[in-house]
Amino acid sequence: MKYILYSLLFTCSVYIQAKDTLLVVTELAPPNQVLIKGEVAGEGTQFIRDIFAEADLAPNIQMYPWARAYKIADELKNTFIYSLARTVERENKFYWIGPVGRFELGFIGLSERNDLIINNTEQAKVYKIAMQRNDFSTQTLSKLGFEAVLTSDIQKSYSLLLAKKVDLIVDDPLYMQQMSDYLKLKPAHLRFIYKIDELTIDAYLAANKKTDMRLVEALQAAFLKVKKDKGLPYER
Repeated sequence: MKYILYSLLFTCSVYIQAKDTLLVVTELAPPNQVLIKGEVAGEGTQFIRDIFAEADLAPNIQMYPWARAYKIADELKNTFIYSLARTVERENKFYWIGPVGRFELGFIGLSERNDLIINNTEQAKVYKIAMQRNDFSTQTLSKLGFEAVLTSDIQKSYSLLLAKKVDLIVDDPLYMQQMSDYLKLKPAHLRFIYKIDELTIDAYLAANKKTDMRLVEALQAAFLKVKKDKGLPYER
């Protein structure tokens, strides 16, 4: 009788948990993460919603400046984050659900700046660069001896670049174009100057290390199913 009661309580708790809304945090990153009428949308975000739907889980997706999103995901159990670069430093800090994006980052400047000449990573050290707190690109370039003007998110970095308060920022050329459209800039206002090989990496849907493993395993299985049925958004 006790065993039956325990089983019923266990099944009930799993069902309730499955129906609970789970916090998922991200940052503004067109075209994958945009805010439309107060709701986080975009192609990459839809892929995240598909994964949660396949696992019969309800995501509460919230957009924050990257530094805050990372802090929330790092500290709150049963919290998820995307798109998080999977680095050696972060490997044991999160559970990794599956790759949902890919970064191929490099230096970006204003097209009018003909004086920006970069043929290797070392040459960029003479310029003033804006980078985001807790971003893997900032951590990687810091190891290479770079100093940066730290910002809370990528939009702030773009704002400093457009205001000519810094010489360079770091982003993917695809996202540069999408951000340019989002900010309603004129065509070719920005220029992708130099690709940084050390900043090519897969980005994941990840979970706080204290997250219930039943949730993690359900989402990992759901990721594989959605990947098989629809493919990865960055490979389409």
